[in-house]
Amino acid sequence: MAGQRFLVPRLEGVSQEQFTEHLYPQRKPLVLEGIDLGACTSKWTVDYLSQVGGRKEVKIHVAAVAQMDFISKNFVYRTLPFDKLVQRAAEEKHKEFFISEDVADIRKQFPLLEGDIKFPKFFKEEQFFSSVFRISSPGLQLWTHYDVMDNFLIQVTGKKRVVLFSPRDAQYLYLSGSKSEVLNIDNPDLAKYPLFSKARWYECFLKPGDVLFIPALWFHNVISEEFGVGVNVFWKHLPSECYDKTDTYGNKDPTAASRAAQILDRALKTLGELPEEYRDFYARRMVLHIQDKAYSKNFE
Repeated sequence: MAGQRFLVPRLEGVSQEQFTEHLYPQRKPLVLEGIDLGACTSKWTVDYLSQVGGRKEVKIHVAAVAQMDFISKNFVYRTLPFDKLVQRAAEEKHKEFFISEDVADIRKQFPLLEGDIKFPKFFKEEQFFSSVFRISSPGLQLWTHYDVMDNFLIQVTGKKRVVLFSPRDAQYLYLSGSKSEVLNIDNPDLAKYPLFSKARWYECFLKPGDVLFIPALWFHNVISEEFGVGVNVFWKHLPSECYDKTDTYGNKDPTAASRAAQILDRALKTLGELPEEYRDFYARRMVLHIQDKAYSKNFE
């Protein structure tokens, strides 16, 4: 079992001013209802997307099982025509599970679909980073991970279950890079991952027309309860100069964080020159120093 569980708050009819001035600064997940998303929620059927999206090739993950595992890498990367992806992901019975992974701007990739969808105007255009189609087979589960950009997950069709974890609970998630090694969050191996039981859950169920705000650094695990089409819209929370200019996918840590990690690695290598008793003592002092100087007291 995991720690305390909370439902992600749902708010209807949120204005741009209310979001940017009051909700956004809280840096917590939120489901927005009643946002004008355009005609996509009614138009984007399998047939319509196949016809209008056409044969444009897209990059996808393909797995033989519903739970994708980045540790054993039980998936492969493939390229499929967009219409074939939509049709195969929508199959009720299938031997493979699909999720689209192209990172770009769907408004430019699929200009014929641009008029169908309206992105929430809750951030400045210059902050925009990418928009990504999320076309998922029913039952598919994407591992727990964090993104370095703020994110609107727009659920156009179908239903999803999303479980989020606070950045403050990172120490309970057994991280490998940006991902959690605890793949089965509903039935975790607590003998292997005992601290996971302390992680707090924030859960929501998305239906067509819902928009989930996922702040940068919040971990999230997504399960497609049925075939669905979603769109992720990523934008920069920090000034542009804070991000790696070579980061085309939006998954590299801010440059200052990467530099700090490199410095820490060098410090740990230097500590390794000491005998174990001394290394342990000075490592604990370093941890206390980091907690004192870098941990925030402004967040729960």
